[in-house]
Amino acid sequence: MITERAPAKINLALHVRQRRPDGYHDIETLFAFAADGDVVTVEGAARDRFAIVGPFAAGLDAEADNLVTRAARAFVEAFGIVAAHAITLDKRLPIASGIGGGSADAAATLRALARLHAVPLDDARLYRIAAALGADVPACLDGRTTLGTGKGDALVAIDGLAGTPLLLVNPGVAVSTAAVFRTWDGVDRGGIGEGDLLARARAGRNDLEPPALALAPVIGAVRAVLDAAPGVLLSRMSGSGATCFALFDEAGACAAAAAEARARGWWTLQTFLT
Repeated sequence: MITERAPAKINLALHVRQRRPDGYHDIETLFAFAADGDVVTVEGAARDRFAIVGPFAAGLDAEADNLVTRAARAFVEAFGIVAAHAITLDKRLPIASGIGGGSADAAATLRALARLHAVPLDDARLYRIAAALGADVPACLDGRTTLGTGKGDALVAIDGLAGTPLLLVNPGVAVSTAAVFRTWDGVDRGGIGEGDLLARARAGRNDLEPPALALAPVIGAVRAVLDAAPGVLLSRMSGSGATCFALFDEAGACAAAAAEARARGWWTLQTFLT
């Protein structure tokens, strides 16, 4: 059995530049990853099976088409694999929450299958499969801090902030990525600047936060709590929402903010950047 983590993805900054002819948007984003998230397990089997367990399993249908099963089908086709697989997704992250859950799950599935079948993780075919599955999947396959450009799949590694205490907070609402992009005002406010990673993130923004806030006003309440937390280095909404994140100067401050968020009935994940 092969077990792969599917860590939560956060966008330290997310600048939307323009809509592309292919329906995607040109963006500039600073991808970073948490130490925790979903978990995917893969093993050989007599027939293909897929099961979903975990706290957020009820929100997904194991019989429906999804990114995990699409990733598995694409892998066996690309590499000529004839074996069947039993795949289990332990769904620990909220669904439709802006932290790359589905993309991370697909990427973890590709990594697990590659390990099971002795395929090098830097095989270019894995990245071609990832890019075909979705804009965030290549970054999740890479699983490290990167600057993403184009539709988010042109990646350049960046150093900095590993080990920084991280708090994720979701108010319990799902936000449609497509709806958020449809609500975006279409204004190009410029790209991500230079400097060290924290400076670039602080000087940046998330262009999807205003349209997400219009769809889910509770995001503003989450941001207010995180912005006011002692020891916070940066607070922002991730992706298309509704999950927000905060980076802290030390773990105790992160724990105190997590307790404040939980007291309001919100989902929290206290972790750190890798």
